[in-house]
Amino acid sequence: METSTRNTFRCTVSKITQGAVNAEIDLALSDGRRLAAVITERSAEDMGLKEGNEVFALIKATFVMLMVGDAPGRVSACNQFPGTVSARKDGPVNSEITLNLGDGNAITAIVTRGSADSLGLKVGATATALFKASHIIIALP
Repeated sequence: METSTRNTFRCTVSKITQGAVNAEIDLALSDGRRLAAVITERSAEDMGLKEGNEVFALIKATFVMLMVGDAPGRVSACNQFPGTVSARKDGPVNSEITLNLGDGNAITAIVTRGSADSLGLKVGATATALFKASHIIIALP
């Protein structure tokens, strides 16, 4: 599978909570981390999602917010991955920041260059990637 999405995680569906319009899909990564995704009930049905299914969680880099440190305050984004900045590539408007999450996993965010500078997001800095459950796209292998 090839996509333009920078962040792709292989997961196992661990729980599905059915709703009238949307379904919440709990996903387990191989390293024990958890993701929460919200997709339409219709999509979950059309894909035949069930507990135990192997899926890919796709998150666009522009959907990932960054917070300095590894213990974010109270925020509504239920997906929070602490890590260490392993790479930074600056453009005139935006910066691409990659966090090493450990166990061979990484996540990339695109933020404004001004934000990257003001937050001190340089290689070696500790940061947390935050993203909403509704910003995860689920794909079948």
